[in-house]
Amino acid sequence: MDIKEKMHSTQLYNPGDAELVKEQTKCLDRLYDFNMTRPTEEKKRQELLKEMFAEIGESCYIEPPFHANFGGKHVHFGSHIYANFNFTTVDDTHIYVGDYTMFGPNVVLATAGHPINAELRQKGYQYNAPIHIGKNCWLGSGVLVLPGITIGDNVIIGAGSVVTKDIPSNVVAVGNPCKVLREVSEHDREYYFKDKKIGKEFFEE
Repeated sequence: MDIKEKMHSTQLYNPGDAELVKEQTKCLDRLYDFNMTRPTEEKKRQELLKEMFAEIGESCYIEPPFHANFGGKHVHFGSHIYANFNFTTVDDTHIYVGDYTMFGPNVVLATAGHPINAELRQKGYQYNAPIHIGKNCWLGSGVLVLPGITIGDNVIIGAGSVVTKDIPSNVVAVGNPCKVLREVSEHDREYYFKDKKIGKEFFEE
């Protein structure tokens, strides 16, 4: 098994491998270019994201600065995805995000982990596990998603939550560790914030 196969199969490997570092540095150069774009250079940003990401659909927007271990090389975005500033993908292996998902400021999706065994950490070993996030999700400010996590569709993760276990579809989940608070309900079709009611015009085509 070569180092690339180990990277993407939860095996221990050394990320300091010379060829791997060379490839990673090229990706980080493109990430630097993206982060140095001006707000008026929207077309350039979109072109760079298409080069940087494994996959990216239509109408996706990432607010610089964007941080990524491999510059988005292992990130798979659907369409109409929004990420606010300081979005971080520790994309040493694959991250999958469904259509219309939103990320608040300072969200971290971390696929990489390090052994508890101190001797292995001293030698630089790590392992990676993929992250899957469904469609129509909203991850609030400062959410941290750990390696190997799957989040279903239509999920809201409360600000500051640390997601350590899989989250099913159609729920609101919060906390550290993140736990399901409740299901998305009919009440949510009527109210968008506390006692603020949703007008009928928002459901009209």
